[in-house]
Amino acid sequence: MATKIRLQRFGKKGKPFFHVVVADSRSPRDGKFIERLGSYNPNTNPATIEINFDKTLDWVNKGAQPTDTCRAILSYKGVLYKKHLEGGVKKGALTAEQAEAKFAEWLSAKDGRIEGKKDSLTKSKEEVKKAALAAEAKKNADRAAALAIKNAPVEEVVEEEVVEEAPVAEAATEEAPAAEATEESKEEEA
Repeated sequence: MATKIRLQRFGKKGKPFFHVVVADSRSPRDGKFIERLGSYNPNTNPATIEINFDKTLDWVNKGAQPTDTCRAILSYKGVLYKKHLEGGVKKGALTAEQAEAKFAEWLSAKDGRIEGKKDSLTKSKEEVKKAALAAEAKKNADRAAALAIKNAPVEEVVEEEVVEEAPVAEAATEEAPAAEATEESKEEEA
C-alpha cells in the first residue's frame, strides 16, 4: 500500500486550515486516513505549524511520501533534515552525537530566525498603528479648526472684510487720477 503524507482541508470558504495526515494514496483528499500527524494554519502570519515530530519522522523513515506542500512543511520543521542526518549515521559519515549536535544547532538558528521575523512583524504593526494614530489626531485637529471658523460670529468677519476692502478701493481711486495727470502732462509737453 502506497502511503502519502498530505494535507486534509478544514475550515470555511476563504479561511482554510489543514490537518497533516498519513493516508493511502488512493483515498480522497478529505476522506479516510491512517494517522493524524499535526496541523497547519496558513491564515496566521507567520503560518502556524504543529507537528508530532517523532511520529512524522517514523512515517518518513517507513517510506511515506510527502506531497509538495507537506515536503515544504516537513523541511521547515526539520523532519527531512533529521532523516538526512540519520542516513549519515547509518553510512558511518557521522556519529550519533555529531548528528544530534548539528540538528540542535540548526534548530536553534531556525528558532532565532522565526523569532526575528515575529519581532519585525510586531514592530511594523506598531509603527503602522502609530502613524495611523498621528494622522487621525491631525485630521481631528483640522476638523476642530474648521468647526471653530464655521461657528465664529458672522459680524466680526463681515466688519473685517469691509474694513479691508475700503482702503483698497480708495487707493485705486487715488492712483487713477495721478496716472491720468501724468499722461496729461506728457501730452502737454509734446
